[in-house]
Amino acid sequence: MSALLHIERHESVLLITLDRPKANAIDSTTSLALYQAFADFEADPSLQVAILTGGGERFFSAGWDLNAAQEGEAVDADHGPGGFAGLTEFFSLTKPVIAAVNGMAVGGGFELALSCDMIVAADHAQFFLPEAQIGIAPDSGGVFRLPARLPRAIAMEMMLTGKRLDAKSAAHYGLVNRVVPPDQLLPTALELAASITRSAPLAQRAIKELVKVGESHPIDQAFQVQRSGTLPNYGQMLTSEDAREGGNAFAEGREPLWTGK
Repeated sequence: MSALLHIERHESVLLITLDRPKANAIDSTTSLALYQAFADFEADPSLQVAILTGGGERFFSAGWDLNAAQEGEAVDADHGPGGFAGLTEFFSLTKPVIAAVNGMAVGGGFELALSCDMIVAADHAQFFLPEAQIGIAPDSGGVFRLPARLPRAIAMEMMLTGKRLDAKSAAHYGLVNRVVPPDQLLPTALELAASITRSAPLAQRAIKELVKVGESHPIDQAFQVQRSGTLPNYGQMLTSEDAREGGNAFAEGREPLWTGK
């Protein structure tokens, strides 16, 4: 893998660390490396959950690399098939991703965290979108995802003014799942990931698929899509060996043995 990233396996959990001192900023090369890491994660049937964090304790990511911009990388540069940071437009990713936010999540770094399914934050973490103050919009998903995750008025204030949200406030609004001391960040993220791996892999994929349907359709239409036979992960789950195994294990009073089939 790229020198920009450190990759570790913890059984069925993949830990990806973005390590670009001093601020874990992201250019097109970094976006491509992150996309490849997540594409490899998606393709590996032995992996169920990914955790994304940043190196150091000050920055999760400062977002777009302004040094790259000064060297000629355009605002609308091609960041590859996953979009900015390799994940913000990776819509076909079927497995859950946890952001372990170890410091400031700024601009595109915040948008990267928002593209994950869950967030665990160190207690000194901060989240903010300063783009409007430098003449641009947070257009790597921030304008879409933040108002869906926070009260609209709070999201609009953050986007229009660059207001910072600390970890405690982020937890208050339900933006993050856990707030912990820095030395407990990765253990907590790994514990959360391990709890996910105890669920059936096909059920995890079906849930993520159905959540996306619900986010893009009114509920009556979402039910129609669910019953249409067009959702591959949901359909596979319904007829899977694991679906039968779950019922059998419950009836027999034992832990289920998932095969992903």
